[in-house]
Amino acid sequence: MPRVEYNQDNAQKCQCGVCPVQTQSECVKNLMMKMKQMKAQMEQTPENKMPEPKDMPGLYCAIGKAYCQDLDPTKGCVCPTCDVWKENNLKSKYYCQKGNAEVIG
Repeated sequence: MPRVEYNQDNAQKCQCGVCPVQTQSECVKNLMMKMKQMKAQMEQTPENKMPEPKDMPGLYCAIGKAYCQDLDPTKGCVCPTCDVWKENNLKSKYYCQKGNAEVIG
């Protein structure tokens, strides 16, 4: 199974922030606000220093199931449109619900 790195490069490419599965989630909205506040700080942080996975509203193909429980898996998943998905030759979708790429491919 492929392994997606949890790093700033992949975080920049990640499309989870615009995914319909999580756009209505209050939990994700709160995490996104927190991420925006942390953005300047993250830009000055060494590349290997990332937020705790529970604070990351995305990159689920690397970190696994979403911390937020109010996602809507009945909505369409955008994983196949994501450069992280393409560059890592991923095959699955809904990593936010099913687990990371090492678990589901």
